[in-house]
Amino acid sequence: MTETSFDRLHPEVRRWIRDEGWSELRPVQDLAIRTILGSDRDVVIAAATAAGKTEAAFLPLLTQAAGREERGVSILYVAPLKALINDQHRRLDLLCERMEVGLVRWHGDAPQGPKQRVLKAPRGVVMITPESIEALLLRRSTDAHRLLGSLDAIVVDELHAFLQGPRGLHLFSLLRRLELMSARRPRRIGLSATLGDMGVAAAWLNAQAPTSVEIIQPEGAAPELRLQVRGYLEPAESGPSGDDLEVDGGDEALDRIADHAFSVLRGDNALFFGGSRRNVEALSDRLLRRSVQAGVPNEFFPHHGSLSKELREELETRLKVGTLPTTAIATTTLELGIDLGSVKSVAQLGAPRSLASLRQRLGRSGRRKDTPAILRIYTRERHLGRVSDPIDRLRPQVVRAVAAVRLLLGRFVETPGEDPAMVTVAIHQILSIITEQGGARADALYKTICGAGPLAALTPGDFVELLKWISGPEVGLIEQAPDGTLMLAAVGEELTAARDFYAVFETDQEWRLIHGTRALGSIPISNVLAVGSLLAFAGRRWRVTDVDDRAKVLTVAPHPAGRLPKFDRQSVEPIDDRLAAEIRSVYLDDDLPAFLDETAVQLLKEGRAVFRALDLPENSLVASGGDTHILTWRGTAMNDVLAVCLTAAGRDCEAHDLGVTVSGTSPLEVAGLVKQMPGAFTAADLSEFVANLQKAKYDRFAPPSLLRRLWARRHEGAVSHLSSLTGSVSPPANVIETKARSDEG
Repeated sequence: MTETSFDRLHPEVRRWIRDEGWSELRPVQDLAIRTILGSDRDVVIAAATAAGKTEAAFLPLLTQAAGREERGVSILYVAPLKALINDQHRRLDLLCERMEVGLVRWHGDAPQGPKQRVLKAPRGVVMITPESIEALLLRRSTDAHRLLGSLDAIVVDELHAFLQGPRGLHLFSLLRRLELMSARRPRRIGLSATLGDMGVAAAWLNAQAPTSVEIIQPEGAAPELRLQVRGYLEPAESGPSGDDLEVDGGDEALDRIADHAFSVLRGDNALFFGGSRRNVEALSDRLLRRSVQAGVPNEFFPHHGSLSKELREELETRLKVGTLPTTAIATTTLELGIDLGSVKSVAQLGAPRSLASLRQRLGRSGRRKDTPAILRIYTRERHLGRVSDPIDRLRPQVVRAVAAVRLLLGRFVETPGEDPAMVTVAIHQILSIITEQGGARADALYKTICGAGPLAALTPGDFVELLKWISGPEVGLIEQAPDGTLMLAAVGEELTAARDFYAVFETDQEWRLIHGTRALGSIPISNVLAVGSLLAFAGRRWRVTDVDDRAKVLTVAPHPAGRLPKFDRQSVEPIDDRLAAEIRSVYLDDDLPAFLDETAVQLLKEGRAVFRALDLPENSLVASGGDTHILTWRGTAMNDVLAVCLTAAGRDCEAHDLGVTVSGTSPLEVAGLVKQMPGAFTAADLSEFVANLQKAKYDRFAPPSLLRRLWARRHEGAVSHLSSLTGSVSPPANVIETKARSDEG
């Protein structure tokens, strides 16, 4: 009789499965058990939310750990959120107890007793955040070696969350340090429901041999999807609310959205993603007031990073228990895989910008067998007056929502690019390793930090430049002993002693906007800006006149302009080239998707009619008063590079989701400018015009020349592809004809 994957599990694991009432193993679990017990390779387990990925990894790993006699922790489980660790601890606690395998949570809010016990007798499973690994290595190096120096396996949950961004670079470096201090390399197992390019995931898990990584990706039947895109037209006189750039619309539109949400979400468990914290609070307030007016208990509660941990956990518990109907109105804080019980539906305010985020959010619904996933997208478009901007007439919110749904159904997910936080993570890890070891040599530091993986993009020359700069008198992070050993200097000691050193990321980094002596407010720091850049704020357009990178202050002056078009600006979530191309495809098509409500259908028809009236199938320049929009149909990266090129050419301009707006310039002039762009500037030339290069936590300690050089490397591809825009960048035919008649006269 052929041995099944179930037969290969430890007897206590099999007994636990029967006691849990499982009728069979799920496909992903069957495949993972065979793979993990049948080889020592690294593994990516990619399956839908609620497909059983956690058990797929831990049932075979615990089978192997049960007979281990060697001292030291056997399995290290790493997750991006403390709440996720707590949730998975509850999920595995009984099984580990029955197998007599220790299971310990190790993060700032976890109880100290179990930590002390595992320090005395290192064994079993430790569940930890990247920041707590950092704290262990930094403050308790000897204990870290005893605990984690003989790992068999490292499980990285929500792997997609670590493929880009400073935390991902940080964790990669930490795992490499653990690997280098071990007698053998522990295998790595990544779990995710939101992976696009499996090759990128495999290269992150095993940078030296990515092709050796096993990919487990069962087909599996996705739950039935029910979705609707709803359109709302703002009143004639509405405009941006207050000084919040992220609130795209008037209060009356939000009132009507709240009316609909109250009618369809009340009585069930739901998640409503509001975007900004202000949107979340505005929606929560409206829904609370509707509950009071209706004389019914409130079921709508906010969830974002500014709320206390206790308030967030109370809401998470209420959703999980499920005895009271509850809707959490959240920023991105509830995207990741904490089990929130039976969430019936998901709603989103605004058209999606990221397919990875949309898939992650949708995965919170339809987790129970035979229940559909339900998604509602609420979009707002501006009322069209006599002086409406052409972009407003294109109805970009509804069109982007349709494009995003198309890509969602096509299972597209963005591929992460090279991360701009490399220098910050390198500085952080230099200081951390020197602290851990009491000193380090330059060559050993480079090998540890940049020897493999994403940080290998820093060349030895880059690294030497960085070390010289941070050891200089103006920075003073490190100093060199006569024998060449690098040690902490005064500023480095101060940084590493601070509690916030464990985290390599900073939250809520923003530019402060100043006009004269008046503070206007703040915008996210992620935007590519330079002196001469335009930005929208508080319903007006401003020109950047000065940039203080260290203090994160932008000095601005009013810029003459008509009413602002309603494309998104200053968002921290970039748009991918693929989504931008799909937006154009939606304009070119004639279908009216069944998932649109009546208003959204009408708005889509209007947008397509304007697209054709402006001759945009053939041309990409649109006049708007004295300005010109260049509609590139490319993503954020290309639009940013084009805006920097135009700034370098002496033009005031502003990048946005559909392209770039050039101020005070006609379509004919813009066409001439853009045709001159290819070859006019190198990426290195353009880097001199980018002012806000210090974006990550420790970039203020980095040599400006290195930050510029790395920016140029990241954008070489975009600069070389500028020529692809020139063929389509021409003014509409009627503009050319008018100019020709004028010349003839």
